[in-house]
Amino acid sequence: MVVNLCLPTGWMSACAAQDGPIRAFVVPHSHMDVGWVYTVQESMHAYAANVYSSVTEELSRDARRRFIAVEQEFFRLWWETAATDTHQRQVRQLVKEGRLEFVLGGQVMHDEAVTDLDDQILQLTEGHGFLYETFGVRPRFSWHVDPFGASATTPVLFALAGFHAHLISRVDYDLKDSLQRDKRLQFVWRGSPSLRDQQQEIFTHVMDQFSYCSPSHLAFSNSSGFYWNGVVVFPDPPADGVYPNMSLPVTEATVQAYAQTMVDNIKLRGAWFRTDHVLWPWGCDKQFYNASVQFSNMDPLMDYINHHSQELGVTVQYATLREYFHAVHQSGLSWDVRGNEDFLPYSTEPNQAWTGFYASRNVLKGLARGASSLLRAAEALFVRYRVSLPDGPVANDWALARLRALRWAVSEVQHHDGITGTEAPRVEQMYQQHLHQAARGVEEVVAALLPLPHRGPGPHVIVYNPLAWNITTVVNVTVTFPMATVFDDEGRPVAAQIQRSAQPALTYDLFVVVTLGGLQHRKYLLRLSRTPCGPGSSCGATYAPAGVRFEARGPGPAQETGRRLLPVLNDCHTLMFDQDTNLLHSITDRLGNRTVLVSQEFWEYRANGDVGAGPISDNYVFTAVAPAVRAHRAVRMEILPGRVVTEVRQTFYRWGSLVGALAAAVGRAAREGCLVQRFMQRYSLGPLELNTEVVLRTATALRTNRTLVTDGNGYQMMRREHRDFPNNTVARNFYPMVRAAYIEDDRSRLVLLSERAHGVSSQASGQLEVMLHRRLWNNLPWNRDYNLTLNDSSLVQPVLWLALSSLAASPRLHQRGAVELQNRPLVVASGGGVPVRPVVLPPNLHLLSLSIPGWNYSSQHACHLLHLDSGRSDKPDYERVLMRIMHLFEEGEDPEFSKPVSVDLKEVLLGVGEVRAVEERSLTGTWDVQELDRWTWNTHPGSGGSGRGGGHTLDQGFNVTIAPKEIRTFFVHFRTSGL
Repeated sequence: MVVNLCLPTGWMSACAAQDGPIRAFVVPHSHMDVGWVYTVQESMHAYAANVYSSVTEELSRDARRRFIAVEQEFFRLWWETAATDTHQRQVRQLVKEGRLEFVLGGQVMHDEAVTDLDDQILQLTEGHGFLYETFGVRPRFSWHVDPFGASATTPVLFALAGFHAHLISRVDYDLKDSLQRDKRLQFVWRGSPSLRDQQQEIFTHVMDQFSYCSPSHLAFSNSSGFYWNGVVVFPDPPADGVYPNMSLPVTEATVQAYAQTMVDNIKLRGAWFRTDHVLWPWGCDKQFYNASVQFSNMDPLMDYINHHSQELGVTVQYATLREYFHAVHQSGLSWDVRGNEDFLPYSTEPNQAWTGFYASRNVLKGLARGASSLLRAAEALFVRYRVSLPDGPVANDWALARLRALRWAVSEVQHHDGITGTEAPRVEQMYQQHLHQAARGVEEVVAALLPLPHRGPGPHVIVYNPLAWNITTVVNVTVTFPMATVFDDEGRPVAAQIQRSAQPALTYDLFVVVTLGGLQHRKYLLRLSRTPCGPGSSCGATYAPAGVRFEARGPGPAQETGRRLLPVLNDCHTLMFDQDTNLLHSITDRLGNRTVLVSQEFWEYRANGDVGAGPISDNYVFTAVAPAVRAHRAVRMEILPGRVVTEVRQTFYRWGSLVGALAAAVGRAAREGCLVQRFMQRYSLGPLELNTEVVLRTATALRTNRTLVTDGNGYQMMRREHRDFPNNTVARNFYPMVRAAYIEDDRSRLVLLSERAHGVSSQASGQLEVMLHRRLWNNLPWNRDYNLTLNDSSLVQPVLWLALSSLAASPRLHQRGAVELQNRPLVVASGGGVPVRPVVLPPNLHLLSLSIPGWNYSSQHACHLLHLDSGRSDKPDYERVLMRIMHLFEEGEDPEFSKPVSVDLKEVLLGVGEVRAVEERSLTGTWDVQELDRWTWNTHPGSGGSGRGGGHTLDQGFNVTIAPKEIRTFFVHFRTSGL
């Protein structure tokens, strides 16, 4: 006998089945890509708006029905432009009842491999802020079903945002097979080795081999399975509502076949999990645009199964993720722990390694990260302006609208078919257009926020430091005059260097040494002249180097190299260039007193484009059908020895045609001491030949056993040991590098830092390959139909920083260096400035964000719900500042910088204004941390993955202690003239 105990407690109700049928939780959903093949506007018109309209109407007709809404970009567009008043009232009621559940809640379902920590948090915060402001709800579950591999950073961020459970799907095919076989698709994930378990652990569910879709291609139902609304049509929905491939309706003649198919699938899935609770996703890509036909067929099918549950062995119910995970949580089982491991790279079969997208559409990757850096700098500028001049001439609404537009554009491109470069060309154009347009608006805001200069001769530039650290660095100002002298805001000459630009245009690079406090800006006067300074001489404080050119040389036999070496050095390093090859030969770490052989060249993998001839490469997939070959036949070199920087320009040729160029800038110390411990390298590649994938190969004498370390989304470093496979070993050993990668032996570490994502690998001991650019075409019908062949003919110009140091010195260099590269000083071509007090954090803490979100909700949850119930709509809150501080170091990584550090927030922020109150919040700001209560999950003793870390307290007097790898979020309230 089956005993079902059902507690009717609204949306938290749960039924406990004892010795009875499998309990299937049918979760209706629609996977809606914010981009990919169709633009956002095309998708809204063809189906996305209809999804929310029809789902809202159908849920309101039957209390049993449920639906989960995921990406907020489409929902927000529908809510603000298409939803009727009736729809909005219905949605509010459905949300209150828990029958319409917002899961994940970000603007998009972000990619996990090539996205940066800053941008993951931004897009999640944007979506969560809207949901809390509009409905008073805060998502507690993720639905990350389509990103191409899973990062260990994402579960940490979701836990900090208040999630109870995390759901993923795309993991390596052979790993998923073993997880299914061993019933280990569910576990507790502790993604950080430094954070305390309670801070970061999250229950994780890996979807089985059917992923997020219900079975399709059923022979008896027009081959469309459980999709009674058929297949979406672009560009316009059919006028008669009849779509292609609509499944046969559920009738007396078909119900038994549908029921048996559904039950068999539920039982198959159930065999791979430890509880009798089965999550059965009902939906797939672009579904539920006609929710009426969907539910009107599923309702009687589910009734039939439940009526025959004794013989079928299954009961079914519509459910949200909360209802499913609540049932699993109530089971009381103990779970395995997964520690600081990720699910990258991702392969779907032996010859399909999804590692190509790490480098696809390099221009878009760079544009997205550049827009993010601009946004971060502008947000902090707006905070300083608003606190110091609350009634200043820059209108709050005007500035906030432009900042919000760039937040939207940067969030949008984080979609897993956006920044990945896996979208169709016209969708890439949409992302670029949105980013460019919004960035122009924010540049106007920046220009307005910086006060106009005093009248004076010559043009001015403003240099703004967006970091909360004091810096001395070199900025490059492009000018059209061959000579310029530079003066600071007190009229003192500033060390500078001017030289012909490496770009074809008739421009000059003016390198200026700047010293700035944290969040400070300074004005510099430029006095331009058409009379050049003599090569190798100084005019005032500006030096004009004399370039030395070397004839083209080809790669020679190893025994004939290393005989004629030319040094380029500063106080930290000596670089030796080989005059017989015009290539880098070695680097000497002068602090560590070690010389390492190092060479850098362009190599290329030739891709197959004919599916009949073997595996191919495309937007997603990288397949190395043969070893890489040297991409050049000869190299020309020019050295410009300077007093601010020495620049080495290398041009790579093949049979007379240009392959690419590398310009390495070796910074010189502006004063005594080793100040510049890395080399900036700017690459120029493209257009490539078709079916070519170009890598920068850095080969060293370090004994590394083909092991490398790459960053996970700019948050933590992940060790990657080389693995051998029966097929496709080269491609399956590529990993994403978002900010950093390094190789090391027992003495030294060679680090590469990046301002955009790339693919990176170590195919031989001492070797580091960075994939910089790809151009591909293939005849796979699916790729051709959707224009996903990646015929990218663009010119790409990524920047890398290279550093060689001892193991002891390296953590400080690469942890801070990666942040500095991402947040280089902002140079504004006009403006002025009033001196401001710096904002400086300790060197192991990073000001992750400082912004005015503008949300109009109360920080007190009960008050906010009352405001919503009363229909009150407040104006944007310009007094509330959102601030995040991150500890950059892992526990034990550095003897000093890995220690917890205490700061007085009131003292640190004096440079912005007088702090009157601080509230600690969850990662996205929607929870008071004192009220945030996440489910705890039983774990097997000794199952590993235990995190560490320090306390989590905000003491009286505004003191806060931040432990290794913590990200702490605060609302800060400053005193203004009106308070």
